Amino acid sequence: MNSLDSIAALPDGALTSPAARRNAQAILRVLRAHLPAAGSVLEVASGSGEHAVAFSSALPALRWTPSDPSAEARDSIAAWSRTAALPNLQPPLALDAQDPATWPTGPFDALYCANMTHISPWSATEGLMDLAGRTLRRPGGLLVLYGPYREAEVALAPSNAAFDDSLKSRNPDWGLRDRDAVQTLARAHGLVATLRVQMPAENLMLLFRAA
Repeated sequence: MNSLDSIAALPDGALTSPAARRNAQAILRVLRAHLPAAGSVLEVASGSGEHAVAFSSALPALRWTPSDPSAEARDSIAAWSRTAALPNLQPPLALDAQDPATWPTGPFDALYCANMTHISPWSATEGLMDLAGRTLRRPGGLLVLYGPYREAEVALAPSNAAFDDSLKSRNPDWGLRDRDAVQTLARAHGLVATLRVQMPAENLMLLFRAA
């Protein structure tokens, strides 16, 4: 299950997310195995910025660019960045997956996006795939998604079913996305599904390569 955990504000303007702290090391193990040794990564929907700091610290040869459409989130990312003072962590971009006018031009060696597809309308996932198709280095650029998904061949865990109901009660445009639909959308933008990794708490990591 991936819940909408409460986010606490720290005195310096940073936000802290229990979920981000819990899942960072498990996600990092997958990233280490599949990201290039060096290059550029764009993180879409960075939220509090804790992943950006954790991953750019652990992967110093990668130039990590966080982003979020929320000014509050970008303030938090900037606060975490000031504390970490990492030379490879870039200032946060005001990127909105649904607004191409806000997108950077790239190219990027990888895009990373956690917990956005289900807490946003489907148009945001459409925008994410368009963004990845436009900005990933070809061939071989990597798109990494993390979060809970529906799968035709796997029974939905009761915790994820309850989470899906909770999301839809908050906003009818939200909800767990079907993995096959996400992969079909990715193919339309020249991105090929290459790996599905089962993660703790009924989450998945889905990896795609630009053809």
